[in-house]
Amino acid sequence: MARFFTRVLTAGFAGLLLASVATIFSATAAAQDKTLKVGVTSGPHAQIFEVVKRVFERSNPGYKIQIVEFNDYIQPDAALDAGELDANSFQHRPFLNAQIKTRGYKLFGTGRTFIGPMAIYSKKYRSLNDIPAGAKIGIPNDPANESRVLLLLQKHGVIKLRAGIDPLTGVNATPIDIVENPKKWRFIEIDAAQLPRTLDDLDASAVNADYAAKAGLHPVRDSLVVENGDSPYACLIAVREKDKDQVWLPKLVKAYQSDEVKKFIDAEFKGGILAAW
Repeated sequence: MARFFTRVLTAGFAGLLLASVATIFSATAAAQDKTLKVGVTSGPHAQIFEVVKRVFERSNPGYKIQIVEFNDYIQPDAALDAGELDANSFQHRPFLNAQIKTRGYKLFGTGRTFIGPMAIYSKKYRSLNDIPAGAKIGIPNDPANESRVLLLLQKHGVIKLRAGIDPLTGVNATPIDIVENPKKWRFIEIDAAQLPRTLDDLDASAVNADYAAKAGLHPVRDSLVVENGDSPYACLIAVREKDKDQVWLPKLVKAYQSDEVKKFIDAEFKGGILAAW
């Protein structure tokens, strides 16, 4: 009888041990099979993140990145806030701040990625000074990029904005904030993705670097004016606030800010996009 109970206890202990080992193995396997879904906009952001994915996965065995492409600037933050993504990489801080302010998203931005210079293009004129009075100028209709264009035009002396505009704190400019407009240009607010198509109809249009690239436009070669490397509009990686302390986030930033990624940016875009770290 004693032997019987001993066998039962031994068998029970062995079963518990096997169950514990199985649980630990499953947990370890799960930890080693972490897939991060990262949203990007198509074009340069998507191209660059393919290199980031390669660097990250090579440096962090067990992690995988699934890249999810979007065709506008609104969906990536909506999907991130809804938990459909782990991170996104497409926007600069003023844009993120505006999204948080207007839509109530609980998002956190970190790590500088690149500056995609905003530029003014025209098929009709070769310089800003050539654009006549009463001209129609296309500008993005989202608050951050609209302000970005108006600040660029102010920097080049063709308009003047009221005092106090500071996109980094969420104080963005719109056309009603223009206090001096000597040539009485009319600013037409259009979805950013559609601006390259307006160049046949408008006198000039401002186009973000990623949409310019997809339209075959190079900001240095083809524009009338272009932002330089001291622009505050460096893009970043965004996550939900509750994920800002995840162990993988600094690793993702490190992979982006690697020599391999910088070399790709320099070689692929030839100054049309600038690494921001």
